[in-house]
Amino acid sequence: MRIIQFSLNRHYNAHKPIVACIGYFDGLHRGHQMLIKKTIEIAKQKELEPSLITFDPDPWVIVKNAKDPQHLSTMRQRINMASSLGIKNIIILQFTQEMAHLSYQDFEKKVLFPLQIKTLICGFDFHYGFKGEGSINTLKAQKTMDIEIIDCVSEDNEKISTTRISELILCDRVAKANELLGYRYQVEGKIIHGHKQGRTIGFPTANIQVDHEYILPSLGVYAGYIQVRNKWYRTMINLGHNPTFNETAKVSIEAYILDFKDMIYGEKVILEFDHFIRHEKKFSNKSNLALQLEQDVKHVRKMLTNHE
Repeated sequence: MRIIQFSLNRHYNAHKPIVACIGYFDGLHRGHQMLIKKTIEIAKQKELEPSLITFDPDPWVIVKNAKDPQHLSTMRQRINMASSLGIKNIIILQFTQEMAHLSYQDFEKKVLFPLQIKTLICGFDFHYGFKGEGSINTLKAQKTMDIEIIDCVSEDNEKISTTRISELILCDRVAKANELLGYRYQVEGKIIHGHKQGRTIGFPTANIQVDHEYILPSLGVYAGYIQVRNKWYRTMINLGHNPTFNETAKVSIEAYILDFKDMIYGEKVILEFDHFIRHEKKFSNKSNLALQLEQDVKHVRKMLTNHE
């Protein structure tokens, strides 16, 4: 796989003609996956490399002056997933004020055409150029490349979109969000030292520090999986403020890893959220908390099988 950084102020020499899909692809959900599937299909037909064109930073940072926008996935995750699906080239457009102010005609001339795209695949609602004045109709009007449009991908008569999935995650409906994603929602992080209170009641947890870019599920307890040293384990995940003891203003992410005893401070991990168990609750004492955690762990053991 090749990662290509494209900038307006640097001359670009195309490696070879390509077939490409274009978008921001946050979360790479089932709708995005349809674009990638079509890209790979046409690339095989034309014996060209399937490619994905995306933007960095998020265009809303430039266009709407958004501060620290949150996402379903990081750029690294999107790159890795696109590669696993068969994409050979990731073209990252360095999105600047200059690029944002290009007319749709100039965006075609200065961005799309130099990439030597033989076929461009995009969603039915794709827009480009200043104020989004370019659309699938203007793309179809140009004669330099073929255009393939992917129709709306729906579930329950509603479009599968990043916004819809984000809203589901924020209101603890991660199981439904996973259906629309086509995989379990996951965040990457690092194990850090915590207050170590869990071990005093028989539930030692791994405290996980994740990038502030992630959209996190609502506060509560979840069943999920954690990948440690390339191996997956069932885990009970708690997002909250630790209201029973050591209450904190900042949300903490803790994982009680089933059947695991190793010391893993400093290790990088991946957390997958499978489904919601219960909301965060303040208990009158540690004994009551321990009893509830025992029930939560039983639920995790019963509901989760080995990682697939």
